[in-house]
Amino acid sequence: MLKRKSEFENRYNKFIHALKDEIIAGKIKPGEFILPENTLSKVYELSRVSIRKALAELVDEGLIEKIPGKGNRVTIPNETQKQTISLGWFSNSYEIEIIRQIIRRFEQLNPFTKVNLRILPNSQYVYNLTQSLEHENGPDVFIVSDYHFRELMETNRLDILEPYLPEHIDPEKDSYQKVFEMFSVDQEIPVTPFVFSPVMICYNRRMFEEAGISKDFKMENWNDLLELARRTTRGLNNNSLINEYGFCFSSSTNRWPVFLLQNDGKFMEVDLSNSIMNSKENSEALNFCGDLMYKHQVSPIFSHGSNELAENLFMREGAAMILTTYYFMNEFRDHKIKWDVLPPPKKKVPASLLLGGALGISASSNIKEAAQAFVSFMVSTEAQTLIKQNGCTIPMLRFVAEDNNLLQPGIHPENYNAFKNVMKSVYTIRDLNLTIDEFELVEREMQFFWANMEKADETCKRIEDLINQKQATVKK
Repeated sequence: MLKRKSEFENRYNKFIHALKDEIIAGKIKPGEFILPENTLSKVYELSRVSIRKALAELVDEGLIEKIPGKGNRVTIPNETQKQTISLGWFSNSYEIEIIRQIIRRFEQLNPFTKVNLRILPNSQYVYNLTQSLEHENGPDVFIVSDYHFRELMETNRLDILEPYLPEHIDPEKDSYQKVFEMFSVDQEIPVTPFVFSPVMICYNRRMFEEAGISKDFKMENWNDLLELARRTTRGLNNNSLINEYGFCFSSSTNRWPVFLLQNDGKFMEVDLSNSIMNSKENSEALNFCGDLMYKHQVSPIFSHGSNELAENLFMREGAAMILTTYYFMNEFRDHKIKWDVLPPPKKKVPASLLLGGALGISASSNIKEAAQAFVSFMVSTEAQTLIKQNGCTIPMLRFVAEDNNLLQPGIHPENYNAFKNVMKSVYTIRDLNLTIDEFELVEREMQFFWANMEKADETCKRIEDLINQKQATVKK
């Protein structure tokens, strides 16, 4: 028969575990003294004899040392005493080197903790992550994009998360409403938002200058975009080849819907009951996108849904403008192109897409308190400042994101703060009201239009019918 623990044993074990956790999580630093024995005795309702016995155990483990006449001091740990946090990050992240800097700083501040950065393939990231966690080989902390978060929601895998939001974070005061909306479920936020970016226009300043475009130009609507694209599109001699395009369109599902939103278009009814893809607004938006490539010939014809095609062409100065994110702007540090950023144009309404990244803690982690300490540091002023100072990615903390004193020539564009006005009219992928399966359906069916094989209204009608058929099947 198992012996039932007494109240004394519970209080004793609670004290030891609480003190150990505070030391290992870095709440009490090496060289600092813990509370006096008589204070600990009152707090944990233990005799001083029991307190001394527990402290002696921690001395034997090498976590503290007794200093005669002064008290008990946390020791400097050796490698065998350190616990390791495993941090999962996707392979195509533009912030990996900055994350390594943050890790080094966290380890300096938390000598009892090491952080092991694990780079996971971006392809099938959620599947690989969940499989790793199920086999108890998963990371304790991991990054998830808003798209990944939707995958977890729709596959009922939010159970892999240990809900956590640091106490010092107030979503309403410290960040932007939409950043937290991306990662909320039933008004709860199971992950900690970390970085974000709206989709913006990047333009090549040299190509604009050579086209005679003044520095105080404006791009407020689609007509302005088209005119600027025309002026910066240049032919090569007389052989009908284009040497430099004015704009490079991307058929990626986190780029082209910006035009649909700007024309007040929608994929679904507000109550999600039916698709309304076959609308005048959507057809107009698609026709504008197609005309950039086929009618006006100010954009190369790219039917593949990859951002990289447009962004790589921009870096080679083959296109004067692209739709992109602050994430990708980190790539420009190694290139000598003169570039800047500005808000996307509008048609009926100003609009753009918002993308984000958040930090999740594994529900199966054995070191959750240390994992929470690390996540708290990742969204601290110090870590968020490192994000801002060393790259273009926008940190979640609003006062850091908007701190102009952190801007550095050679890293940040002159008009870096353009995102501030865009945040007033952003939509998340979630706001489009499509499931992951429906997104894949749209991406697949749009290829006929991007390849100039059918008209916009035909594409919209077919996609609307397919989505409604899919929903009808699910309801049955």
